[in-house]
This record gives sequence, C-alpha cells and structure tokens, in this order.
Amino acid sequence: MTDTIKTDVLIVGAGPVGLFAVFELGLFDMKCHLIDILDRPGGQCAELYPEKPIYDIPGWPMITAQGLVDKLMEQIHPFKPEFTFNRMVSSLEKLEDGGFRVTTDENEVFEAKVVVVAAGGGSFQPKRPPIPGIEGYEGKSVFYSVRRMEEFRGHDLVIVGGGDSALDWTLNLQPIAKSVTLVHRRPEFRAAPDSANKMYAMQEMKELRFLVGQVSGLAGADGQLSSATIKGGPDGDVEVPCTRMLPFFGLTMKLGPIAEWGLNLHENLIPVDTEKFQTSVPGIFAIGDINWYPGKLKLILSGFHEVALMAQAAKRIVSPGERIVFQYTTSSTSLQKKLGVHD
Repeated sequence: MTDTIKTDVLIVGAGPVGLFAVFELGLFDMKCHLIDILDRPGGQCAELYPEKPIYDIPGWPMITAQGLVDKLMEQIHPFKPEFTFNRMVSSLEKLEDGGFRVTTDENEVFEAKVVVVAAGGGSFQPKRPPIPGIEGYEGKSVFYSVRRMEEFRGHDLVIVGGGDSALDWTLNLQPIAKSVTLVHRRPEFRAAPDSANKMYAMQEMKELRFLVGQVSGLAGADGQLSSATIKGGPDGDVEVPCTRMLPFFGLTMKLGPIAEWGLNLHENLIPVDTEKFQTSVPGIFAIGDINWYPGKLKLILSGFHEVALMAQAAKRIVSPGERIVFQYTTSSTSLQKKLGVHD
C-alpha cells in the first residue's frame, strides 16, 4: 500500500489556469498538489501549440503559449507546489471529515480538503492511428507517451508523426535506442524547424532513418512487435525492424473518469456558480474551460478571474473560522514576504 499524500488543495490539471490557482491559493497559505496526464506543466499550451502567440493576456501585447507557462511557473515558485505528471485521476470519494480521497490510474492516493478541477476540456487522450491490430500491442510495445526513456534503450524504435512530440523524441531517444526510424506522411513537418533540421542532419550521418509514408501493418506475437510495414513512400512498401513504436497522432479531449464523480454535467462540462465557481458537490470547484455558467467565455483571462474568487471560498473550507482579510499584493507586506519580494 502506497503512502497517502496529503495536501490542502488538489488541483486536477496543470494548464495556465491550474498553475495560476497555485498563486492565489498560496497567498492564503494553502498548499497545492497538481496532477496532470501530460509529462510537464502547461496543459494544451505546452502540448499542442507551445510556439503559438497569445495576444489577450493583460500586460503582454504578445506572449507564446510556452512563454506564458514559463512565467506562471516563475510566479508560483515561492509557494513550492508539488506535481504528479503522467497520471490520470481515476476515482474520488468523499471522506467523513468533509475532505476527499483521490486515486490515480497508478494507484497513488491523495487526500485533500478541497479539489479543484482545472482540466481544460477534460483529460487528453491520444488518438489511435488507423493501423490494423494495433490494440493488441498497446501498453506492451506500442506507447503513446514516454514515461521513462530507459524503457526504449536498446530497442528498434519506430516513431510516427510530424509534430514537436515526434521530432523531440526522435532526437532524445536516438542516443539510447538500437535504431530509430521516423515515419511521416510527407517530408515537411509541423515541428520546430530547428528540430527538423537536426533530424535531417542525423539522417545524413546515417544515425537514424526517415521514411515518407504511413504505417500500414504490424508484425509480432503476444503484444511484442517485431516489424512494421511502411507504405506510400517512393520506394514502395518497406519492412522495418521494430520492437517499440511511438505513434504521435495528436490528442483528443475527453472528460474521462471525472464524469463518474457524481457532479452535475452540462454538455460534458461542469456547471458552477459564479460566486465561487463551486460545483454541485461542496468542496469541489471547477475553473477554466472545463466549467460552464451563463455567459461563460473560454478565455485564459476568464479562468484567472475564476481562480481569484475560488481561492476565497477554498480558504473558508481549508481554514474554517479563520477571518479572511482581503489584501493587495502591491501594498501588503505580509503578501510580499510570501512572494519573497523583500528577500
């Protein structure tokens, strides 16, 4: 039995709104732990469009999605939040003391006085490529994310896709894999140009192989791959030795196990009040794109506003009976001390 991890507030989702929640909750001395299905903070911003410019963040005429995430991480650093990545929350139960016990898909157990759902449109689910029989290899030799690089050491690796994830893992796993073959349906990439240039340079040096085409078939037994067939390229069908495959075909959004939490739902979103952004279950809040209320705008800045009101209500649950004094960070020396301004 793993040890239970206890915290004041458990935040499900580490996108921009979830990250900013750490700041507002931290001003009220609440300790936060964040769980995210991705392997790093940032949510959609970091995973789907890190280089995309955002123009409607107050005070920033233009900032990239990853730049915003970096600034938020810098902003919340004084509050020392804890993170658990590569995990999906699988179950939630209410405790007798009014708090919540949350379990992940890897059976980690968390207990918190407040749960904040900041999961964007829900959890990210990888898109399964249309390859016959791929289901039989999933979780054994076909993986949709890299949790531990060591699991790919010494393998003949086929990576499929043309975005940042495909190129980044091609470059990062090449030094430890027995062989790496990157497969993309065309020679142009959606990834950062620098990554594509590095890949082409490594291909030139015969350090990896790049094939234009699509994976049309897999061979192997008992869930273990032995080869993949690539079709549609200039050389016709090509058989590639393959003991591990990483397909990166993008992500879809699903509410996932949160749908089983007993919350009232509205078209796969979570209705909340506009006073404190609490759900139909007291002590569970929903902020950002996952929530719904009349007049809701799916904007990051709207989520930031929701966070500020949610934090006030969460404090009343975490510290019942304690007087809440509204303060401004510009003038409150006690808040500035928490932020390390005068250190």
